[in-house]
Amino acid sequence: MTTATTRHSDGGPPGPFRHWGRISPVFIGIVAVTAVTGWATWTGFAERTDIAVFLFVTGAWIVSLCLHEYAHARTALHSGDITIGAKGYLTLNPLKYTHALLSIVLPVIFVIMGGIGLPGGAVFIERDRIRGRWRHSLISAAGPLTNVLFAIACTAPFWLNALDGVPLEFRFALAFLALLQVSAALLNFLPVPGLDGYGIIEPWLSHSVKRQIEPFAPFGLLFMFALLWVPQVNSVFFDLVHAVLNGLGVSEAEASIGWSLYRFW
Repeated sequence: MTTATTRHSDGGPPGPFRHWGRISPVFIGIVAVTAVTGWATWTGFAERTDIAVFLFVTGAWIVSLCLHEYAHARTALHSGDITIGAKGYLTLNPLKYTHALLSIVLPVIFVIMGGIGLPGGAVFIERDRIRGRWRHSLISAAGPLTNVLFAIACTAPFWLNALDGVPLEFRFALAFLALLQVSAALLNFLPVPGLDGYGIIEPWLSHSVKRQIEPFAPFGLLFMFALLWVPQVNSVFFDLVHAVLNGLGVSEAEASIGWSLYRFW
């Protein structure tokens, strides 16, 4: 998710090129937890496999959130917003993306409550530094495209038939993680104010239309979450998610069992 701001200064924040290549220890720690719990799920080493699945999927989900926002930031940087580096968005630290509650806690709660991959925090892009409507659209598209790539990576073992002999718990965990990525990509591409889909089309709208829509942008995410609790809407949405997953070799049963394992309590 991206958030625009029109603040502009001639020189930008001090040291805007500083720390661009430094990966945050927080992100490295999350990757390490994901790798260890993924290994524990694969080998059956964990005493409670369901808890290992929970930690593995949660860790991988947070990693994907970081990569989603990093893609926005990196694309914005190459499009002209040189303030991105100084804000820490290129360190992959989820705590740098708006607020920890939005960046980590709420997306995990969405997963626990409904198995839905809703987006988390946002990066603040100084849009006035960027020229060209295509660049603005590409910045918004970069995040959900990362979820698409993540979904392809998660489902590759399924459609390549490379899971022979792999423990079922790991297979189911991977299926559920794929569901989260597909649902995140589909939701993010919706043209709803506050989501990336709207950010893609916003540069092509007239000024009067954008001005009328702007007050609703802060509520877009909450609106989508509330709408997904409507049984009919939820059913249609997940039918679409499972149709995509089936096309990628992941059955609805595998993803559902993965969610059941994830909810170990």
